[in-house]
Amino acid sequence: MEENKTTVAEESPAVEAAEARIEAAEAETSSKGVLNASVDPDKFDWDAFENDGDIYGAEDRKTVAEEYDRTLSKVMENEVVEGVVTAISKREVIVNIGYKSEGVIMAPEFRYNPELKVGDKVEVYVESAEDRKGQLILSHKKARALRSWDMVNEAYNNNEIVKGYVKTRTKGGMIVDIFGIEAFLPGSQIDIKPIRDYDQFVDTTMDFRIVKINQEFRNVVVSHKALIEAELEQQKSEIISKLEKGQVLEGTVKNITNYGVFVDLGGVDGLIHITDLSWGRINHPEEVVQLDQKIRVVILDFDESKRRIALGLKQLTVHPWDALDPNLKVGDKVKGKVVLIADYGAFVEIEPGVEGLIHVSEMSWSPRLRIAQDFLKVGDEVEAQILTLDREEKKMSLGLKQLVPNPWENIREKYPVGSKHTAIVRNITNFGVFAELEEGIEGLVHISDISWTKIKHPSEFVQPGDKIDVVILDFDEDNHKLSLGHKQLLPNPWDEIETNFSVGTVVEGTVASISDKGATVTFPGDIEATCFNKELVKEDGTVPAVGDTLPFKVVELRRSTKKIIVSHVKTYSAEEVKASKPVSESDSTKKAVKKINSNIEKTTLGDIDALAALKDKLEKGE
Repeated sequence: MEENKTTVAEESPAVEAAEARIEAAEAETSSKGVLNASVDPDKFDWDAFENDGDIYGAEDRKTVAEEYDRTLSKVMENEVVEGVVTAISKREVIVNIGYKSEGVIMAPEFRYNPELKVGDKVEVYVESAEDRKGQLILSHKKARALRSWDMVNEAYNNNEIVKGYVKTRTKGGMIVDIFGIEAFLPGSQIDIKPIRDYDQFVDTTMDFRIVKINQEFRNVVVSHKALIEAELEQQKSEIISKLEKGQVLEGTVKNITNYGVFVDLGGVDGLIHITDLSWGRINHPEEVVQLDQKIRVVILDFDESKRRIALGLKQLTVHPWDALDPNLKVGDKVKGKVVLIADYGAFVEIEPGVEGLIHVSEMSWSPRLRIAQDFLKVGDEVEAQILTLDREEKKMSLGLKQLVPNPWENIREKYPVGSKHTAIVRNITNFGVFAELEEGIEGLVHISDISWTKIKHPSEFVQPGDKIDVVILDFDEDNHKLSLGHKQLLPNPWDEIETNFSVGTVVEGTVASISDKGATVTFPGDIEATCFNKELVKEDGTVPAVGDTLPFKVVELRRSTKKIIVSHVKTYSAEEVKASKPVSESDSTKKAVKKINSNIEKTTLGDIDALAALKDKLEKGE
């Protein structure tokens, strides 16, 4: 420490002047007979020196002291002054502020400035002009702290570059010491490239630019990336001005995203879109490149104003379609792997970069509409037949069903009209049921051919997956359509109805529902009939309720419309019983014809023809 305690007098010009005055005073004293240091030691009067105790007179001593004091700075404690670095060691920094002794500051206070050297001017805070050991106590950290906020605002307003010491890592970034204030360095602002290891920056000093200040909470945000970007802007302008489409460059993979790869071309970044990485279909760019990998790329396009550069990697290799076997033709069988599935079809890669589409209609002979996922999944290895091949457009369509026999080729032999089979219900619509006889062979059971009785919807009768017995009704081989029937396998209940419910028969039935026009009456065997309101009244004049069981008389039976008309009134009214006579469809027809004939007075040949036609219709029940 002693060697570091260099006094101000040894280096200050003012001190040199004081020494000159001291020598002059000694010379004057010598001329007066006062002992001085220039006297020969052997002749020096030590007794006189000890008795007098002073080699100067009182006035001379006062003069010399005043001259010496004028060479020293007036130091006030708790003030910030400027000093000069005179020595630097690993532990301490010696600073001269022009006082009678130099101050010592611990070296860690300057860790934000590793380039500190002897001769640099620094601001220091005077903690004590003299401690118990007579040492001047200074602090650079406190000096910075007192002026730090002003310095931060000044640097921010002037857009100045400041030095900061990275103290520690924190969530989302780093804590940096700027002028003694803790500032936040976001992780995204450390460098222009993503940083994976933040710890490498701890205990280092870097240049920063203050990018944001919160005056209320005194929060400061700094950026090192901003300095790099400013420096690179000039480089980018120069690089982009020299770019040309088709130029091949070498770069380094800087970042990988889902949609592409960013490549550093030496100060400027370019993007390789995922579609320009490989001729083949890939799910993620990492299947082709890796971070920090050096690759050769070709410039596809660039926008100098927006600093955007589009790069390509696959363009440096031959297009797979150009290398496709020239002997490959329509009708050939190929093997490949399913790389993409859509509702309308599947894309199969037969060679890297060469794909063909299997449309869903080419996957099965079945006419039923389905989706590709019902047949294939990504990763399946399949064999298919080439249906179309366009080398110029680089398109190919494939088919699966062509590799198996077409079941419709001998459909009449295998399923002749009138033959009975068991099918599986695949789909239900409002107008009928689609039933599959075998893979690729489906037919429609129309709603009118499902049951002899009237149904509102096919789902009342069957559900998808159910087995149903059918009979072949008709074919449309060209359009691969087949008409099926189910009710034809069952006896027509109307044959039995005409026997059991002949006109005039009285049968007990239950009122199922009542509406404005009449009631629906059910009879054993799920037989329904209609009873008009005026025919529904009971003998006591009341109207029956739903659920009541009453006798009903069949008054009309219409086979053509499958309709039965009944009456309760006619079961108890004597006059109605006497007057009523069982009326069948044939009787009604004869009565109508007889009435028409009786009204004819004069007829022509044309009238006779018209009446004959009407008679035929009435007899047929139309």
